[in-house]
Amino acid sequence: MILNELAVINLPVSSLIPYANNSRTHASDQIAKIASSIKEFGFNDPIAIDSLNGIIAGHGRLEAAKLLGYAEVPTIQLGHLTRNQQKAYVLAHNRIALDAGWDNDLLKIELEELKDAGFDLEITGFGDTELDAFLNPEIINEGLCDADDVPEMTI
Repeated sequence: MILNELAVINLPVSSLIPYANNSRTHASDQIAKIASSIKEFGFNDPIAIDSLNGIIAGHGRLEAAKLLGYAEVPTIQLGHLTRNQQKAYVLAHNRIALDAGWDNDLLKIELEELKDAGFDLEITGFGDTELDAFLNPEIINEGLCDADDVPEMTI
C-alpha cells in the first residue's frame, strides 16, 4: 500500500501551468457549477501539481478559481509519481469517476431532505430536468404508454 504525506500549499493562480495535453474538457456551464460549489462549500479539493507547478489534475477547479477572482488556490504536489504515472493518474482519475452510479432511491431521499431544509438544489450540480426526474417521477412519466400499447409497425 502506498501512503503519501501530502501537504496542502496555497499557490498563486498565475504560477500554475496547465498541462498542454490535457484531454479532459470543461464547458463554461460546468466551470460555473464548479465555481458555485467552491463558493458554497470552500475549495476542498486541492489542485494536484508536479514539482514545477504543472497541473496534473484540477484544470476545471483552476478555471473556476479564476472565475471567482481567487489570487491563490490550494495545491498538493504529487512528487512521488513519475511523469508516466502522472499521465496515467490523470486519465484514471477522470475515467474511473465516470463508472460510478447512483442509488436513485437514496439520492431521492437526500434531495428531498435538502429541498425540505430550503437548500438550493442547483448547488448540487443537478439541472432542473434531472431534479424533476428524481423528485417528481410521476410528472416525467406522465403521458408515456405501456409498451404493449404500441401498435406494430407495418411495411
